[in-house]
Amino acid sequence: QVQPVESGGGLVQPGGSLRLSCTASGSFFRMAWYRQAPGKQREWVATILTGGTKNYADSVRGRFTISRDNAKNTVNLQMNSLKPEDTAVYYCSVDYIGRPGSSWGQGTQVTVSS
Repeated sequence: QVQPVESGGGLVQPGGSLRLSCTASGSFFRMAWYRQAPGKQREWVATILTGGTKNYADSVRGRFTISRDNAKNTVNLQMNSLKPEDTAVYYCSVDYIGRPGSSWGQGTQVTVSS
């Protein structure tokens, strides 16, 4: 089983925070978060690489923080100052060491609403 497992989604008020987690089934060199809002294309949110390099989409930079726990093969996405436009299904994508392509999780819903 190589499909990563996401957790941590839910309903939060504007300005609130949520923490998403993605657990991979083995060692990986890249993990990324994407999101897809209703009626829109999936968009990239953030990436973290083996060496610790992090990149963020302009729309979330300064509000979201991606981090990894190597011992647990887990990547977290801390989301602060959430806005209604952050509402989407969030997916993690994992590039495993020694495996071709990317493996995708099933997604977790994040809803930002008052």
